[in-house]
Amino acid sequence: MHRGHAQLISRAVKAASERGIPSVLMTFDPHPMEVVRPGSHPAQLTTLSRRAELAESLGIDVFCVIPFTTEFMKLSPEQYAHEILVERLHVAEVVVGENFTFGRKAAGNVDLLRRMGSRFGFAVDGVNLLAEHAVTFSSTYIRSCVDAGDVVAAAEALGRPHRVEGVVVHGERRGRDLGFPTANIAPPEHAAIPADGVYAAWFTVLAQDPVDGSLPPGVAYMAAVSVGTNPTFSGRTRTVEAYVLDASPDLYGQHVAVDFVRRLRGMERFDSIDALIAQMGRDVDDTRTLLARANVRG
Repeated sequence: MHRGHAQLISRAVKAASERGIPSVLMTFDPHPMEVVRPGSHPAQLTTLSRRAELAESLGIDVFCVIPFTTEFMKLSPEQYAHEILVERLHVAEVVVGENFTFGRKAAGNVDLLRRMGSRFGFAVDGVNLLAEHAVTFSSTYIRSCVDAGDVVAAAEALGRPHRVEGVVVHGERRGRDLGFPTANIAPPEHAAIPADGVYAAWFTVLAQDPVDGSLPPGVAYMAAVSVGTNPTFSGRTRTVEAYVLDASPDLYGQHVAVDFVRRLRGMERFDSIDALIAQMGRDVDDTRTLLARANVRG
């Protein structure tokens, strides 16, 4: 759900309004690559529930999730258009990017879809891809930004900070011993995790109802977030740990979100615990200064 998608959604919502019919966003689950080539699932930039939430905020009436199965991927482009778009969704107009492909072996394209539209009675709007500064905004591009730790560039393409969601689980409790108690976040499988390092971020509890000792749901708090293996302690497991500023909540078991704003530094190994603690203090100060100045929330 990046700015390119938002452009398509805006066109679809406008067209639906003019026709007096519902706007529908169609997506797939699981990701098609996981079915076509098992084990090749790309990093997931947005959870399914988050996609639905974003779609609703952009004016979509119906969020339609099509199960992507081996049977589904065998549909020819003609079967796809007739069985899915016409018989199931009764489309009046389809809005897609100019590089859209569909059907078995991605054999269908926008030109074929237009011919199918003429045959079955629906219009097709093929939209030019959104680009800025010679960069075309795409999920692949955004994944590469996140993987490199460039969450600023990712946010520019997304139209919002890159978010990682997860449940807070018990960790090694080292942060508490060092004076910086952290929430150890277990993200879902395939989540796109930024490169190792320390980040300034916004931290939000996503629960619908308040929990005693926790943070109020939906309120963004400043947080210094560490991503990596804790090399000072010879760690082996890659973790996402958030130190929430100006709060000491009980967050175990809570579903939370971290919206990454900027990478402060790479992951480092320190020669002493005192040196690590001093650097963590500077990370917190840098986080506070940067977020207070940027005032950007997810």
